[in-house]
Amino acid sequence: MAWRFKASKYKNAAPIVPKPEACIRDISVGSYQTYGNNIAASAAFMAFNVDHNGSNLAVLPLEDCGRKSKTMPLLHAHADTVTDMDFSPFHDGLLATGSQDCLVKLWHIPESGLEEPLNNPECTFYHHQRRVEVVCWHPSAEHLLTTVSYTNLWKQDGVLLATSCKDKQVRIIDPRASTCIVNSCSSHQSIKDSRCVWLNNSDRILTTGFDAARLRQVYIRDLRHLNEPVKPLELDCSIRHSGEQTKGVCLVPKRALNVMQAEVNRLLQLTSNMVIPIMYQVPRKTYRDFHADIYPDTVGCVAQNNAAAWIKGHNMPVPKISLDPAKRNKGEEPITVHKGNLTTLKENEREIEMEQKQSKTVSATVPKTYVKTQELNEKESVFENDIEKLEESKKIEVEDDKNKVQNGGQMIPPQPLPRSSRTNSISEDEPKPVARPRTSPNVGSVVTSVNPNAIGGYKPRLGPKPFQAKSGNQEFSFDKIFSVPVAPNNDTNGYQNDLNNQIENSTEPEKSPSFNNERIKETENGKSNSSALEEDTNSSDSGYKPKTPSTAERRKVFEIKVKDESPENEDLGNFERGNANRNSIAERRRLYESRSVSVTDGNLAEKAMGSPTMLRRRVSKFRHLKGTPGHKSTHIENIRNISRQISGECDGFHANPDRVAVPLSGLGGKIAVLELRKTGRLPDGVMPALVHGATVMDFQWNPFNNQLLAVACGDGMIRFWEIPVFGLSEPTNEPKHTIQAHTDKIYLIKFHPLASDVLASASYDMTVKIWDLSFLSFYERALARIILTGHTDQIFSLAWSPCGRYLASTCKDGKLRIYEPRFSHIPVKTGKGPVGTRGARIVWALEGQLLVVLGFDKVSERQIYIFKPDNLNTPLTTVGLDVSPAILMPYYDEDKELPYCCPLSHHRCSSLHQGLSFLPKNKCDVASVEFASALRLTNNTIEPLSFTVPRIKSELFQDDLFPPTKITWKPTMSATEWFIGNNLQAHRISLKPPGMDNCE
Repeated sequence: MAWRFKASKYKNAAPIVPKPEACIRDISVGSYQTYGNNIAASAAFMAFNVDHNGSNLAVLPLEDCGRKSKTMPLLHAHADTVTDMDFSPFHDGLLATGSQDCLVKLWHIPESGLEEPLNNPECTFYHHQRRVEVVCWHPSAEHLLTTVSYTNLWKQDGVLLATSCKDKQVRIIDPRASTCIVNSCSSHQSIKDSRCVWLNNSDRILTTGFDAARLRQVYIRDLRHLNEPVKPLELDCSIRHSGEQTKGVCLVPKRALNVMQAEVNRLLQLTSNMVIPIMYQVPRKTYRDFHADIYPDTVGCVAQNNAAAWIKGHNMPVPKISLDPAKRNKGEEPITVHKGNLTTLKENEREIEMEQKQSKTVSATVPKTYVKTQELNEKESVFENDIEKLEESKKIEVEDDKNKVQNGGQMIPPQPLPRSSRTNSISEDEPKPVARPRTSPNVGSVVTSVNPNAIGGYKPRLGPKPFQAKSGNQEFSFDKIFSVPVAPNNDTNGYQNDLNNQIENSTEPEKSPSFNNERIKETENGKSNSSALEEDTNSSDSGYKPKTPSTAERRKVFEIKVKDESPENEDLGNFERGNANRNSIAERRRLYESRSVSVTDGNLAEKAMGSPTMLRRRVSKFRHLKGTPGHKSTHIENIRNISRQISGECDGFHANPDRVAVPLSGLGGKIAVLELRKTGRLPDGVMPALVHGATVMDFQWNPFNNQLLAVACGDGMIRFWEIPVFGLSEPTNEPKHTIQAHTDKIYLIKFHPLASDVLASASYDMTVKIWDLSFLSFYERALARIILTGHTDQIFSLAWSPCGRYLASTCKDGKLRIYEPRFSHIPVKTGKGPVGTRGARIVWALEGQLLVVLGFDKVSERQIYIFKPDNLNTPLTTVGLDVSPAILMPYYDEDKELPYCCPLSHHRCSSLHQGLSFLPKNKCDVASVEFASALRLTNNTIEPLSFTVPRIKSELFQDDLFPPTKITWKPTMSATEWFIGNNLQAHRISLKPPGMDNCE
């Protein structure tokens, strides 16, 4: 019976894996929770996800290979992970992308590829608050795009659509029919990913998926008997480990195959750091001739139908083409189609419509016997017109490429900056860059340092600029060189600390108008106050002796200096630039910093003293803080699968005195809960965790109940988990309480600092709800007593005031808002906040007298802003730190001292950390002068971290470091009392251990 079966021409086709030199290497691909292939290809380009988040795409020529730099131009597609992408079958440069941010975007890739980062899409669509799983172009109608939230595939003729869904059903859909669902049946019984594909242009489909036991299955179904598979095939549960993780695969169109090498298919395999082109070759004796038996005519790239005609019911197949190089214009080169951007496509469509209207106006009488001949001639003429239009569009695209149109404007490559060394000095051996000649008359689009907003994306260097001395006719100020905080006693935007006013009024001598006028003259001559003070110490008229005086002599000199300190006694000759008495820059900077460390008493003579011990200078008691990690026996080790894909609004790690909560990676939204008393190495295997079934957006421990954990999820639910006293023993998916808080994802949640059972939640619907949780124990439901409105974009952070009356927020729209929830649902104060869109944090300080905001500026520099709540438009001070993508997490301890925005000693950890969580003050070891206790989460451990202040008499109670502290671990009132308007403040207790003497 073997004679009945004909051997396939492709039975000996074998995959050929190229050498690493022929692959795309050194790329960074993350692990994305999507149903897409993460890679797509046209006859000219390939596109695939890159970076950890997967929101950017790398678009490279199809024949590209070799190592790729981290600075290669990318397509910055979406704000969230790109779930799927697809090139148009009729335009090799038209790319559609879908993302978890519910948006679908169309991008035009120039024929020469990406020469600069691409940010502006050609078109954007919204997907009805559901994340996009699949984007798919219609196979026969041009400009028709399909987007779904699971899996779908068009039939080759473009009439029917096959879909697979999480409800375990396979459906055949005719979108143009009155009843869209033509047929359906039950398919694979697992909720895991399922795929379907049409078998050529027949009435058979092939589906893949999993059964209830997670066995992989392959079904072939006939549309006439869809319920019964024609051929079922079951495979094993897993495949042999090959040592390399595959992120996705895709097929290259037939038009781009190397037919003279008998290449019948090409597969692009995306791994964690490579793209491997795998060629399937049919062995032949010779590869000199074209083997037509293995290359039947394939679907072409010129559509005979468009979206409007298809919707009206017209079905026109795509003409097939031959892959024989002798019948192709460019021989063995791939058949590619570039039609320009959407604007060019619209103009071409209008021209075609005008020609069709003109042809309809011309009518002629034709015999019936020649009707068919006339129809054939019309089809041929239409086909020839399309080819002519295609050639015209190519000419237009070539002209556009000459101007290099990208990002919607004319692009001229930026002038390269000279390479700088570690000391920011330009090497003399390096050849100087030469600017390219200007080829466009459009002067406004030239990218220079003066015009950084021009198309082309000029970006300044983020490193520090080398120091350059000012010319003699320019004003010189050290504020432009050193990033030194503003002195605490200076006026800033009309605000001055009351304590500073008292100190100045009590200690500083009265200043005459002549003194102020003299200072103005000095400033006009290019002299700073710090330089004047420094030079006065070296003046021969000041009476200063170079030997080190005793304390009595210092006081005597100090009293003399108070009398002699006046503008008349200053020697203006010492301010000359070439004077030998002029101090170095380092000394001036040290002097200026010493003036800004703490509260200055306003006595200028004291600062003029060159003594190493300044008498009346006030220094922070915590300036020399010391961070000490705990012993290894106190660590929790072997923590596996820590999630690194948490939202920017979540701190990612929270702890209380008994246990910690750590988010884990993988499906299901898992949070591991570990007991602090169970230290050591965790056993291998499954960790006890809370399983939510949805993405974890934010979580927080109840400040008054160490066993209650609140978790906000991506499905709009808030789940409350009660942890047993002795901890979790196994994974669980049954929370104690669940409330449907919002209809969309939740950004973050915050418990009230004083009232029990009061919780604030912020959602994607741009509302903030204040919940009364006191009814959960009795009625299994919570009440949204207050709903706050007024936000216009993503909410970054929330912060309750220490008194519990106000709620402050930061938003992506660059505004700060302060609410008084019990009296108004709209903001009572609004002002300008950080302009960066990466994220921000906000915290109250000084019993609600100040607001501290941490965010980014326009160039992603991390900054600290301090505002007064009654004036949010102008910050009191701003401190710039560095350029980094990480969001600063604030921790404010009100028991320390009056806060000034000045740096203290830092603690450098031995390894990278994923999060930091501080414990309440009653857990500090006061006997060891420990003023703060924290837990640090690393890649696989949890380490305790202790912050102490070195003291000589550590056996005594340091009452200056430990004032009476607030009881933040007990509520002051119930939820009902707070909602009716009561304001009960927290009580204070002393942290002095029993039997310990005070430090006098």
